[in-house]
Amino acid sequence: MEADIRTRARLWRKGPVFEDFYVGQKFAHHWGRTLTESDTTLFTTLTLSYNPLYFNRQYAKAHGFSDIVVNPQLLFNIVLGLSVQDLSEMGGPFLGVFDLSYHRQVHPGITLRARSETMETRLSESNPDNGIVTWRTEGVDEEGVVVVSFRRSNLIARRGAVGVD
Repeated sequence: MEADIRTRARLWRKGPVFEDFYVGQKFAHHWGRTLTESDTTLFTTLTLSYNPLYFNRQYAKAHGFSDIVVNPQLLFNIVLGLSVQDLSEMGGPFLGVFDLSYHRQVHPGITLRARSETMETRLSESNPDNGIVTWRTEGVDEEGVVVVSFRRSNLIARRGAVGVD
Protein backbone atom coordinates (compact mmCIF):
# COMPACT_ATOMS: atom_id res chain seq x y z
CA MET A 1 0.00 0.00 0.00
CA GLU A 2 2.82 2.46 0.85
CA ALA A 3 4.33 2.03 -2.62
CA ASP A 4 0.94 2.76 -4.18
CA ILE A 5 0.63 6.01 -2.24
CA ARG A 6 4.06 7.13 -3.39
CA THR A 7 3.32 6.45 -7.05
CA ARG A 8 0.16 8.55 -6.84
CA ALA A 9 1.88 11.39 -5.02
CA ARG A 10 2.48 14.58 -6.94
CA LEU A 11 4.38 17.73 -6.15
CA TRP A 12 2.11 20.50 -4.93
CA ARG A 13 3.68 23.86 -5.72
CA LYS A 14 3.51 26.22 -2.78
CA GLY A 15 4.46 29.79 -3.40
CA PRO A 16 5.09 31.98 -6.44
CA VAL A 17 7.48 31.21 -9.30
CA PHE A 18 9.86 33.66 -10.95
CA GLU A 19 7.36 34.69 -13.65
CA ASP A 20 4.85 35.77 -10.97
CA PHE A 21 7.04 38.75 -9.98
CA TYR A 22 7.45 42.13 -11.71
CA VAL A 23 9.30 45.31 -10.77
CA GLY A 24 7.09 47.66 -8.78
CA GLN A 25 4.84 44.88 -7.49
CA LYS A 26 3.71 45.62 -3.93
CA PHE A 27 2.80 43.22 -1.14
CA ALA A 28 1.06 43.89 2.17
CA HIS A 29 1.97 40.72 4.04
CA HIS A 30 -0.55 38.90 6.20
CA TRP A 31 -1.45 39.06 9.87
CA GLY A 32 1.31 40.88 11.61
CA ARG A 33 2.87 39.80 14.88
CA THR A 34 2.72 41.29 18.36
CA LEU A 35 6.07 41.05 20.12
CA THR A 36 6.00 40.21 23.79
CA GLU A 37 8.56 40.65 26.52
CA SER A 38 9.02 36.88 26.65
CA ASP A 39 9.73 36.81 22.88
CA THR A 40 12.66 39.18 23.16
CA THR A 41 13.97 37.70 26.42
CA LEU A 42 13.87 34.14 25.09
CA PHE A 43 15.40 35.10 21.73
CA THR A 44 18.14 37.09 23.46
CA THR A 45 18.94 34.18 25.76
CA LEU A 46 18.90 31.54 23.02
CA THR A 47 21.19 33.59 20.78
CA LEU A 48 23.54 34.54 23.66
CA SER A 49 22.93 38.19 22.86
CA TYR A 50 23.46 39.40 26.41
CA ASN A 51 22.91 43.12 26.03
CA PRO A 52 21.03 44.11 29.19
CA LEU A 53 18.85 46.51 27.19
CA TYR A 54 17.03 43.42 25.87
CA PHE A 55 16.16 41.81 29.21
CA ASN A 56 16.78 44.19 32.14
CA ARG A 57 14.07 46.82 32.60
CA GLN A 58 15.95 48.79 35.29
CA TYR A 59 19.06 48.94 33.12
CA ALA A 60 17.06 50.07 30.07
CA LYS A 61 15.30 52.79 32.08
CA ALA A 62 18.58 53.95 33.60
CA HIS A 63 19.85 54.47 30.04
CA GLY A 64 16.90 56.58 28.93
CA PHE A 65 14.52 53.96 27.50
CA SER A 66 10.90 53.63 28.59
CA ASP A 67 11.14 49.83 28.78
CA ILE A 68 13.33 46.96 27.66
CA VAL A 69 14.21 47.14 23.96
CA VAL A 70 13.21 44.37 21.56
CA ASN A 71 16.33 42.63 20.28
CA PRO A 72 16.88 44.09 16.78
CA GLN A 73 17.83 40.72 15.31
CA LEU A 74 14.47 39.34 16.47
CA LEU A 75 12.77 42.34 14.89
CA PHE A 76 14.49 41.60 11.56
CA ASN A 77 13.75 37.87 11.75
CA ILE A 78 10.05 38.40 12.37
CA VAL A 79 9.65 40.91 9.53
CA LEU A 80 11.55 38.60 7.17
CA GLY A 81 9.37 35.69 8.29
CA LEU A 82 6.16 37.64 7.65
CA SER A 83 7.24 38.10 4.02
CA VAL A 84 8.12 34.49 3.20
CA GLN A 85 4.67 33.22 2.22
CA ASP A 86 4.21 35.88 -0.45
CA LEU A 87 7.80 36.06 -1.71
CA SER A 88 9.94 32.98 -1.24
CA GLU A 89 7.90 30.10 0.14
CA MET A 90 8.68 27.99 -2.92
CA GLY A 91 12.21 27.76 -1.66
CA GLY A 92 15.45 28.28 -3.47
CA PRO A 93 18.66 29.65 -2.03
CA PHE A 94 18.51 32.83 0.00
CA LEU A 95 21.11 35.08 -1.61
CA GLY A 96 21.50 37.71 1.06
CA VAL A 97 20.28 40.81 2.85
CA PHE A 98 21.43 44.30 1.88
CA ASP A 99 20.92 47.78 3.31
CA LEU A 100 19.52 46.55 6.63
CA SER A 101 18.46 49.61 8.64
CA TYR A 102 16.84 49.92 12.04
CA HIS A 103 14.91 53.19 12.12
CA ARG A 104 14.10 53.24 15.83
CA GLN A 105 14.09 50.96 18.83
CA VAL A 106 10.87 49.19 19.70
CA HIS A 107 9.52 47.88 22.99
CA PRO A 108 7.41 44.84 23.89
CA GLY A 109 3.77 45.17 22.92
CA ILE A 110 4.41 46.48 19.39
CA THR A 111 2.51 44.79 16.59
CA LEU A 112 4.66 44.50 13.49
CA ARG A 113 3.39 44.23 9.95
CA ALA A 114 5.49 43.79 6.85
CA ARG A 115 5.23 45.15 3.34
CA SER A 116 7.46 44.57 0.34
CA GLU A 117 8.07 45.80 -3.17
CA THR A 118 9.76 43.90 -5.99
CA MET A 119 12.85 45.89 -6.94
CA GLU A 120 14.54 43.67 -9.54
CA THR A 121 13.96 40.47 -11.47
CA ARG A 122 16.50 38.82 -13.73
CA LEU A 123 17.27 35.40 -15.09
CA SER A 124 20.10 33.48 -13.51
CA GLU A 125 23.05 33.38 -15.89
CA SER A 126 24.43 30.19 -14.38
CA ASN A 127 21.14 28.31 -13.92
CA PRO A 128 18.47 28.96 -16.59
CA ASP A 129 15.79 27.10 -14.59
CA ASN A 130 15.85 29.94 -12.06
CA GLY A 131 15.62 33.67 -11.76
CA ILE A 132 16.83 36.09 -9.12
CA VAL A 133 14.32 38.37 -7.45
CA THR A 134 15.17 41.26 -5.13
CA TRP A 135 12.64 42.90 -2.82
CA ARG A 136 12.69 45.84 -0.45
CA THR A 137 10.86 44.94 2.75
CA GLU A 138 9.77 47.21 5.58
CA GLY A 139 8.55 46.34 9.05
CA VAL A 140 6.04 48.88 10.31
CA ASP A 141 4.32 49.51 13.63
CA GLU A 142 0.60 49.95 14.28
CA GLU A 143 0.66 53.49 12.85
CA GLY A 144 2.54 52.43 9.72
CA VAL A 145 5.85 53.96 10.88
CA VAL A 146 8.85 52.06 9.49
CA VAL A 147 10.97 50.47 12.22
CA VAL A 148 13.22 48.21 10.09
CA SER A 149 13.93 47.98 6.36
CA PHE A 150 16.13 45.87 4.11
CA ARG A 151 16.56 44.45 0.63
CA ARG A 152 16.87 40.73 0.08
CA SER A 153 17.34 38.42 -2.89
CA ASN A 154 16.35 34.83 -3.55
CA LEU A 155 16.88 32.36 -6.34
CA ILE A 156 13.35 31.51 -7.50
CA ALA A 157 12.41 28.60 -9.77
CA ARG A 158 11.00 29.43 -13.18
CA ARG A 159 7.69 28.05 -14.38
CA GLY A 160 8.35 24.87 -16.35
CA ALA A 161 11.51 23.99 -14.41
CA VAL A 162 11.72 20.41 -13.19
CA GLY A 163 8.90 19.82 -10.73
CA VAL A 164 7.41 23.32 -11.14
CA ASP A 165 4.05 23.77 -12.84
